[in-house]
Formats: sequence, structure tokens, C-alpha cells
Amino acid sequence: PVQYVIRPQSPEHPDYRGYAGQIAAGAFRVGDEITVLPSGRSTTITGIDLLGEPVDVAWTPQSVTLLLADDIDISRGDLIVPAEDAPATTQDLEATVCHVADEPLTVGHRVLIKHGTRTVKAIVKDIPSRLTLDDLSLHPHPGRLTANDIGRVVIRTAEPLPADTYAASRRTGSFILIDPGDGTTLTAGMVGESFASPDPADDGTDDDGWDF
Repeated sequence: PVQYVIRPQSPEHPDYRGYAGQIAAGAFRVGDEITVLPSGRSTTITGIDLLGEPVDVAWTPQSVTLLLADDIDISRGDLIVPAEDAPATTQDLEATVCHVADEPLTVGHRVLIKHGTRTVKAIVKDIPSRLTLDDLSLHPHPGRLTANDIGRVVIRTAEPLPADTYAASRRTGSFILIDPGDGTTLTAGMVGESFASPDPADDGTDDDGWDF
């Protein structure tokens, strides 16, 4: 995730343009082809700066600055990914969430969603189910989640987001929902299916029907 665009425009670095952030998963190498999301523009890495020194390779969780071959439009909130392993961008996220605020989360609730370094407007389209902690059963279409409830939600975002599933990447598969009025955190979420379907062969001794 791009945290900051570095352009010193100093006599020593008149043409320097770097994209700084912490590597969320995997590794980057000089010469790698990358894609910038959500724009979908592709280019190659020409340099990697780590603590002010050039290196050939960097990996999770190092904070680095990437230098790219082409001058393309990149800003805070964009995601730089390996070209061959780019997640799909979407405006409809299905996720498992834990609601932490006193105010209930309801269908139609307007929120901000913070994913990586990007924050966009969103609306809760549906709450398909709520987890009943007593027996780990799913209560369908509860209409709302109250404090400490765990459930499934469908969120529509105002702009496309490049989200992995949480199973693939904890950093790029997680998000928080924020109250647009006062900035408080409402809900923590994990993209994808976190409630597994029960295995008929399971003897029920180990989290039967629940992979969370």
C-alpha cells in the first residue's frame, strides 16, 4: 500500500519520484513487473531504497521506497502488486466482521471503509447472517449487528478496492468501518468466507463448522 509519494525536487535529486510504504506480503525485486491498483497501469521496478540505501530485493514487513520505470499517476491509497498476482478490484465486498461500537450496524448504514492506506465512502447493503456464539449456528438476516456481534456483511464502496481474501493476505484482506461523522471505529472486517461449511466427516471435536 502506498503511504507517501516522495518527490524532493532538490538539486541532488531533480527527477526523483518514489513510492513509500510497508510491504504487506511477499517480496519485490528490481526488474519485477508490477501493477498499480485500482488504475491497472503496469510498469517495472527500477530501484528499491531501504533506509536511504539502494537494495536489489525487499520483503515483508520492510518499509521501502519503490522507483518505477514509467511516470504514471500513483497516489496515497494505491496498491502496488506483482503483475502476475494482482487481486481483482471490486465495489462489492462480502466479509466477516466483528462490530465493536455501541451504535448498531444496520442495513443502509453509511460508513467510511479504510482498506490499507485508502479510505472511501461505503454503504452496508446486506447483513446475511449473525453468528450465535452459544452453539456457533448462523442466524439469517438479523438486520443489524450490535456491540461484539460477529456476522456476515455485504458492503458497496463508492470506489473500486483491490482486496484479497483474508485467507490469502491478512493485511490486504482486512479493513475497518469508520463513522463518517466523528471518525470512531465501528467494525473490523475480513474479506471472504470465514465461516466454513461443516464437513460431514468431522466428528465435531474441533470447531465444527467454524473456521475463524
